[in-house]
Amino acid sequence: MLNLATLVKGIPGIIPGGLSVKDFSMATQTSEDLAKEILDNLMQNGIGRFEDGQIQFEDSDKLKTSVIAISMGAPIDEISRMLEWQDFESLAAEVLEKRDFDTTKNIIMKNPRIQIDVVGIKSEIAILIDCKHWNNMTQSALSEAVKKQIIRTKQFISKHKVRGAIPAIVTLYQHSVQFIDKVPIIPIHQLDSFCDEFYGNLEAMQD
Repeated sequence: MLNLATLVKGIPGIIPGGLSVKDFSMATQTSEDLAKEILDNLMQNGIGRFEDGQIQFEDSDKLKTSVIAISMGAPIDEISRMLEWQDFESLAAEVLEKRDFDTTKNIIMKNPRIQIDVVGIKSEIAILIDCKHWNNMTQSALSEAVKKQIIRTKQFISKHKVRGAIPAIVTLYQHSVQFIDKVPIIPIHQLDSFCDEFYGNLEAMQD
């Protein structure tokens, strides 16, 4: 069974690309024996793999591990200090890709210049995701993020051939999906089920 303290200790060592056990032990500031134990635990949970004598991690593995740790009771403040916004975007994009979305990260549009973190398109309907790696989200801050994402969505629709687009905010810290001005605020751990249900209903309506 995965030990929470061991899991958290391993998060700083989850670096995309190939690492040796020695590299991992240095990154996590552990002995090589403990590093091997942490790696075994991670791989038993589908995070990382051995290949040509090295451990290979994917871009989204650090955030996957962090979400597991938070669900097991790890302090959110402690975990958030270990994460970069890129980790967050990579996991959101991976969720969409596994659901057969045509997915792009960091789309930049001009006139006016705006950036969209992650865009997934399926059945000619786009979902535009703004990833919020915030520790403390007030309702007013969320409302402001929603307004900006609605503007980005309108601009995206005006410049791309899609039948429609859904603005969405994806967070690490929410407990459940909520809506502000009809825009979903989705916890990262519920993004997969949200897309499954929404696009499943969409396909049923098209039949």
